[in-house]
Amino acid sequence: QPFLAVLSFYHVHTPLLTTNQLKDKYETKKQQLNLTNIDEFADIEQHWPVNRPRRNRIVQNHTTYAGMVEATDTAVGTVLAALEKLGLDENTVVIFTSDNGGLSTSEGSPTSNLPLRGGKGWIYEGGIREPFIVHAPGITKPGSTNHTPVSGIDILPTVLELAHAPKPTGKPIDGVSLLPALRSHPLNREALFWHYPHYANQGGPPAGAIRMGDWKLVEFYETGDLALYNLKDDISEQNDLAAQHPDRVKQMRTRLHNWYKQVDAKFLQPKNGNTPWKPE
Repeated sequence: QPFLAVLSFYHVHTPLLTTNQLKDKYETKKQQLNLTNIDEFADIEQHWPVNRPRRNRIVQNHTTYAGMVEATDTAVGTVLAALEKLGLDENTVVIFTSDNGGLSTSEGSPTSNLPLRGGKGWIYEGGIREPFIVHAPGITKPGSTNHTPVSGIDILPTVLELAHAPKPTGKPIDGVSLLPALRSHPLNREALFWHYPHYANQGGPPAGAIRMGDWKLVEFYETGDLALYNLKDDISEQNDLAAQHPDRVKQMRTRLHNWYKQVDAKFLQPKNGNTPWKPE
């Protein structure tokens, strides 16, 4: 019979724990790769709190974290092996993804997302770009990659189409089916949006973002400041092009603000009685 299984791994996450065997394995590898006596961190821009430095890991040499990644990989293999043993591997779709980028700026800063900027708790690519792996027998080509931007909101319409199931009526569906992308065709979507309306303990400020093609606009809710990046040319989001492209900034900001209103996005409520920031 048709089935749906959702398996939410606790790894990879804090607290940072692994087995002695895995830790020893990666301690040895760390030594072999000469990743011991090197600079592991670089200071990054601070948003809050401003009274202490914010460090960003720039070297992938955290042995406990490596063990946690391997444990997750092993667990995924257990699931895939079970599907094969049950004879279900050729008619079962498997989707593997995460809810945020790696933790690089707090709580031990165990991983590096370079060349991406920031990490978990940030609206930069290091915080919102994650692995998204799909195994769909007869549709996906093993080992192939696709650089089309997608989102977790796309899982529902994708699964519905794969299962030949009707969409629910009377309810909005935010995402789009990824079947065209899985078949190496373009997706019919104008933009993707992100809304992060609070202070992250990883240092990221309240912000939103919109991506249209290779262009990404970031809006900071504290000040209303805007930053524009071309991700094709600047995956590290180091070159703010807002001043050079005012018309594009205006177009994307209008589109982002319309989306805020469409989804009834919530914003910060100042405790000092000031008027809260809201989209125009």
